[in-house]
Amino acid sequence: MSYSQLKAFHSVALYGGFSRASEKVFLTQPALSEHVRRLEQDHDVLLFRREKKRVFLTPAGSQLFDLTKRFFEVEHQINDFLQENRSEVDGVLRIIVDSASHISDILGKFQAQYPRVFVSMQTSNTDEMISQLRSYNAELAVGGSTETSADLKQVNLGSTPIIAIAAKGVFPKTQESIPFSDLPKHRIVFREKGSKTRQLVEQEALRRKLHLKPVMEVEGREAMRDIVGSGAGIGFVSEAEFGNDDRLVRMPIGDADLQMQESLFYVAQRADLRLIRTFVEFLNAQPGNDK
Repeated sequence: MSYSQLKAFHSVALYGGFSRASEKVFLTQPALSEHVRRLEQDHDVLLFRREKKRVFLTPAGSQLFDLTKRFFEVEHQINDFLQENRSEVDGVLRIIVDSASHISDILGKFQAQYPRVFVSMQTSNTDEMISQLRSYNAELAVGGSTETSADLKQVNLGSTPIIAIAAKGVFPKTQESIPFSDLPKHRIVFREKGSKTRQLVEQEALRRKLHLKPVMEVEGREAMRDIVGSGAGIGFVSEAEFGNDDRLVRMPIGDADLQMQESLFYVAQRADLRLIRTFVEFLNAQPGNDK
């Protein structure tokens, strides 16, 4: 096993194929193929399943990819350490969020101070975010607080109440709030099961021994808002995520204190990665944040 063989395997797995990996690492496809072939041959293991012009990781390949992500992460940290005195911070910072509204202001200020950092943002639910962090597929995640875990660090971003949302006309114009005990009377549009908002609503219903009536389960917040906006039922978001949508009205839940605690997460083992450390220090230095 050589460094070049591992690097070739990692690049092909990372970029999803020999052709794209060749463009990214400036090696010819035959050279990459030979490195991977030797790695498989020398250790009598099949790392990629090849179908026509596409490749897929085998179970053994997936396990090795988890290890090489950590291996090359350490290489990156060593490089950061050796160049710590550089005045410029650069690189790609991958962030997964449940809603960009919780971090958009901070990101704008961060990029103004660190213009050479390219931010790549994706949206997902809380459970999937944590999974992606642990797989080293993102540096940071912003979402609803999850159970305390020794492998994750967490920075509190504050909390907002969970509210019901509905299409205009579903609630009387004079109605100012909805009791939680009235929710079983309504058709419910839930997000997917990994949604922290959904989990909190369901936990409260279970505590009160109430049976909610979901008519639909929708993947993603925006899809849920579209369905609710059509009049199919009522949904739930944190108040900070309500935004501006002419189709929808917000309805506070009058007799329940359901709070969505938003936090920034990152893997504790990666805390010394320069990009992560720089962003966390920048966040903690913002006015009103003494975490």
